[in-house]
Amino acid sequence: MCLGIPGRVVEIAGDASMLMGTVDFGGVRRETCLAYVADEVSVGNYVIVHAGFAISILNEEEARQSFELLREMGQLSGEEWMQNLANDSLGQNREVTE
Repeated sequence: MCLGIPGRVVEIAGDASMLMGTVDFGGVRRETCLAYVADEVSVGNYVIVHAGFAISILNEEEARQSFELLREMGQLSGEEWMQNLANDSLGQNREVTE
């Protein structure tokens, strides 16, 4: 099974021949190749990342739905990392301090 993970682009670097960026996955940031979405990606976009490559762009609602599905899948399979990623991305693992 292949799994694409949604994340938010926080930085873009490089040139058109090899556009790279930093993508935030619920607090975990990874360098990602943005070449497949180079013509349409900008900082703040949500992207689906598979094997280090952004393969499509999502709007915020689509990203939220993807995070919800990941959380449900994690609960069904017992995969804690998947649940944590979804919860962090949805802001549900963050402590509220006053």
